Amino acid sequence: MRIRKRHEEKEQKDSWLLPYSDLMTLLLALFIVLFASSSVDAQKFQAISKVFGDIFSSGTHVLEYPSPIPEAENKVNSNEDKVNDKHSFSHNEYNQFKQIKERIDSYIFSKNLEGKLQTSLSDEGLLLTINDTILFDSGSAEIREHDKQIAREISHLLVINPPHNVVITGHTDNVPIHNSNFESNWELSVTRAVNFMELLLENEKLDPRWFSAKGFGPYQPIASNESASGRQQNRRVEVLILPNNKLSQQDEETIGNKIDNEKSNNID
Repeated sequence: MRIRKRHEEKEQKDSWLLPYSDLMTLLLALFIVLFASSSVDAQKFQAISKVFGDIFSSGTHVLEYPSPIPEAENKVNSNEDKVNDKHSFSHNEYNQFKQIKERIDSYIFSKNLEGKLQTSLSDEGLLLTINDTILFDSGSAEIREHDKQIAREISHLLVINPPHNVVITGHTDNVPIHNSNFESNWELSVTRAVNFMELLLENEKLDPRWFSAKGFGPYQPIASNESASGRQQNRRVEVLILPNNKLSQQDEETIGNKIDNEKSNNID
């Protein structure tokens, strides 16, 4: 009897260990959730939910489960995010855009328009920048009659198969404008973009559904407004051809290297 009583007393003394261990397990689980949730996405959240659903339904300890966010998967997702942020057009589109750029560059050279028209293959797509002096009089949004032919010839260079979204944007310098036609640089920039877009769309081979126009006024300068030459660069119309397709990771790296090399060559 005495031995049995001592055994029962020992069990009572050790009984606190079970809830204590459960409490520690739950705290550990909480820290794992907090750590995992710092970079969680939908798939990871579902994985975490499944793990804890199994824990509380089966009573299996957390430490018996692998991490719900495998290290290799996390590294791949991180790399994919970086690449997708950098480039968003396919390998075929890149080659297509490069050919269009070469055609526009050839046109610019043939018309002696270097310095007034420039092209660049950027992370967003193919960008054509047109200095405002080639199209407009100062403070005006009407394209000069003798310059309309330039816009029409550019429209032929924008005929692409398959079609792509094209965004026309107007920009100004920071010198305030206030005349009978425009209350602000905002209005001037938007109206110039719309007028240029409408002239492009006189080309029946271009589908208006793929085109849009907007104006940024003086708020996206590409040069300092402190000098006359800087203000001249800021007064511009831009034509951005957007990509349609997403890259594979291999194509992203290849195109990224090509664009970086081209930028380095241009700087040199």
